[in-house]
Amino acid sequence: MSRARLILTVTGLLLLCAPAVIAAAALSGIGHRWVDILAQFVASAMLGTVLVGAMAVILRLWVATAMSAAIGALLLVAGAPQWFPPKGTAAPDAAAFSLYSANVWIGNRDVAALARSVAAADADVVVLIEVGEPMVGGLDRVLGAYPHRWTGPIRPGGRASRQAFASRYPLRPVAGVATQMDSRGAVVETPAGPVTVVGVHLTRPWPYRIQWEQIRQAQGVAGWRAAYPGPLIVAGDFNSVSSARVGRQIQAETGLIPAPGWPGTWPTALPSAAAMTIDQVYRSPDLALVERRLGQRNGSDHRPVITRFARAAPPPAG
Repeated sequence: MSRARLILTVTGLLLLCAPAVIAAAALSGIGHRWVDILAQFVASAMLGTVLVGAMAVILRLWVATAMSAAIGALLLVAGAPQWFPPKGTAAPDAAAFSLYSANVWIGNRDVAALARSVAAADADVVVLIEVGEPMVGGLDRVLGAYPHRWTGPIRPGGRASRQAFASRYPLRPVAGVATQMDSRGAVVETPAGPVTVVGVHLTRPWPYRIQWEQIRQAQGVAGWRAAYPGPLIVAGDFNSVSSARVGRQIQAETGLIPAPGWPGTWPTALPSAAAMTIDQVYRSPDLALVERRLGQRNGSDHRPVITRFARAAPPPAG
């Protein structure tokens, strides 16, 4: 091996160290927040690994190519639970409805962009979280096409933001059950029947919070599930991918199922293929996921998520 090829091979292997550490963290199942933070970057690590592997193939660096393939396989295993969760099977001829959910970002003042994004999605139900006061004044423009609307109160503590719900179908706000986090809910009379739709915003894992704050807030999702055992959708900014600590906890404690987490939602500065899906949509098993896609940019640093649901087919007898 020539000196130049040796240098290129070593460079490639060094570049693969970070994806290898992220794969190990994601597969370890360790819940400590420093390990958990690394587990959030599986999509970014996968994209980096693919790029290094492609360059290694072009340059015929076979050691680096083999290492890229091995690390890519580990990342695929680590990311599979968030990228390929079960969608369920819709009941025959079941009526469907769609949901637009987004973290608007408290500093977002671009009412026109949000209005365009909501209009382009043409969803039946809209859930907006982290709506700052400048944007509250523009909600008539953003949600004017929806006859049924409700804007929640300013969330207690932290920065002044609200949640907003809008629907083509009748909705009624319901009492909150999780005071440890920012969450609001409404029952929507969808074509699939009454569905409780909850908007949530969990805190960041770092900085500013104690290590178990996300865990404590995730327990609030279980509180919603216990209070509303029928068809339920929980959407919002979980500040965690569904395969990491918080996502695993929510699924274990509630039985809720996440929508696929690719392409990613945050930050918008990255290509969606490399972004993290911290903006999640969870559903109860009595609903089937028909579609999940990203919406048009809305001025936030989070991409909106558009999902479509129908009643799930009953399980086979016996």
